[in-house]
Amino acid sequence: MKIIVKENDIEGGAAAFKIFEKGIKNGAKVLGLATGSTPVTLYQNWVKSDLNCDNLTSINLDEYVGLKPDNPQSYHYFMQKHLFDKKPFKKSYVPDGLEATKDPQAAADHYNQIIKDNPIDIQLLGIGRNGHIAFNEPGSSFDTVTREVKLTDNTIKANSRFFDNIDEVPKSAICMGIANIMSAKKVVLMAFGKNKAHAIKEMIEGPVTEQVPASILQKHLDVVVIIDKAAASELDDKYKK
Repeated sequence: MKIIVKENDIEGGAAAFKIFEKGIKNGAKVLGLATGSTPVTLYQNWVKSDLNCDNLTSINLDEYVGLKPDNPQSYHYFMQKHLFDKKPFKKSYVPDGLEATKDPQAAADHYNQIIKDNPIDIQLLGIGRNGHIAFNEPGSSFDTVTREVKLTDNTIKANSRFFDNIDEVPKSAICMGIANIMSAKKVVLMAFGKNKAHAIKEMIEGPVTEQVPASILQKHLDVVVIIDKAAASELDDKYKK
């Protein structure tokens, strides 16, 4: 696990983009992508670059159940706004939130097949304050694959800042599982801010446990963690160099 500590999220986003750019130029074709506030600076660098994405495939981590792709709070909409409208890919996959309302198992099975047919070269991740990755909350089995997950009260509360009120936040999501994430050839995890410091410490220095889903990354062969000084504040000094 390689740890890169930057001054802030701006520098962190630039560093993350360099990793993706190098990977793509070296032959990476399938990218696992993420949403939320953390990767925004990465996508800003991506959009400003001259990187051609016409031959790339993307597979997103998750989507809210029940939201249409054109809903401003859907992850499909987020990806269009922050990346795909400016840098269209050959093919972009995001779980179908509407399909999942009718038959969540069929939607999950379909997505698992997409991942099987398109092995991920580089997977982008954020991390929750409790150590979750995507919507794989503490207690999620390391063997999980794409499935419908019920959102915890804490996750609903955290995500309510993107909605007009908390009652509008969907109560479940279709989410790539931990086994899917671990199947990627390379993982890039980004985290910024003091509120992520404890999760980062547990992920890197703590035991590998399903109570801290991100801790499983200790067992992956190629992980780069990009954090700012605030997120690194609880780490042992040897990781801050």
